[in-house]
Amino acid sequence: MRDGLKAGTTTIIIPVGGTEQNGPHMALGKHNARAKALAGQIAAALGDTIVAPVLAYVPEGNISPPTEHMRFPGTISIPDSAFKALLVGAARSFKQAGFAHIVLIGDSGNYQDC
Repeated sequence: MRDGLKAGTTTIIIPVGGTEQNGPHMALGKHNARAKALAGQIAAALGDTIVAPVLAYVPEGNISPPTEHMRFPGTISIPDSAFKALLVGAARSFKQAGFAHIVLIGDSGNYQDC
């Protein structure tokens, strides 16, 4: 990241995944792998773009009583307010580091309204 900034890179993509169960037929954390791969493809196509580490914790439902994906083992959920604060904190951190263009890319639809 430091070398990219020194070379003049001004764009960073923050991939947002999620950790939810998807049944025994699919790997836990698939949204994280998908978001990272998609961000990498976009960065390669754009050139001069860096991909940040994947944000793996998103709202996946209420914990008590459990709703949505929280009804199933393997899911990790954070409240909407924590998710929004995480996104703002990450973006502000990258802005402080020197990035002018900060792009958020999500892989799952359940948190797109946050």
